[in-house]
Formats: sequence, structure tokens, C-alpha cells
Amino acid sequence: MICSFLNKNFIFKYKKMSNSELIKSVQSGFVQENRPEIKTGFEIEVYLKVKEGNKERLQRFRGIVIKTAGKTALEKTITVRKKVWAFWVEKIFAIHSPTIDKIEVLGEFKVRRKSIKFIRELTGKAARLKQIKK
Repeated sequence: MICSFLNKNFIFKYKKMSNSELIKSVQSGFVQENRPEIKTGFEIEVYLKVKEGNKERLQRFRGIVIKTAGKTALEKTITVRKKVWAFWVEKIFAIHSPTIDKIEVLGEFKVRRKSIKFIRELTGKAARLKQIKK
């Protein structure tokens, strides 16, 4: 895909741009527009496109965002944690990935940090988060 950008007109047009401006212009074509602003402490549901042979289906992953990372739009990732039976499962998602169909924000919890990974070691009442009502 990047090779299609590297023709003579492209090089001539963007010769005077700085490296960061050039990276932003190339990345802007890959950014998904319908993604909500996601912060740590949100309860979200991620709909993933899963290919199985010739068929494609949507798989849901519902949990709490325990970490956000990334500086530029394409680098933005979130770590989502959910409980399956007696175990906790964590998944890392790239927000602007083409395999993600949509992201729904279901609720919001009060947190004061960008990363609440300390919740992994907590159990029982100590692991509870206060929900923000809207």
C-alpha cells in the first residue's frame, strides 16, 4: 500500500514537508472516523470481524479498559479486561484496526490514572470501581 504513494508526483508534492508531517499525511488515510474517544475506566464492547473460511462473523468482547497507549492516531491501543468464568482475560486492541467493526461505550468508572493495571492483584471489595452515573 505504501508503494502506491511513492510515485514522482508524491515525492515532488511532499518534498518540502517535515518527516512528522509526511507521516501524518500518509496515516490520515487509514484512520477510522467513527471511533469514540476512549479513556481508562470505560466499560466497552468491541465488535471484532472474524473470518472463518469463506464466512465472516462478528465476535463481541465486553470489558473494562485498564490501559490506553499510543501517541499518534494509528498507534492508539487499549487493553480491555473481562472475567470469563473464574479467570480474567485481557486483550489489546488497536483502535483504528480494520478488523474492529465498532466500539460501544456502555458505562464509565471513576479512575484517576492512565493505567489501572494494579487492579490485577486486587480481589473482592478492594477490586471494585465506583460507577459514574449519567
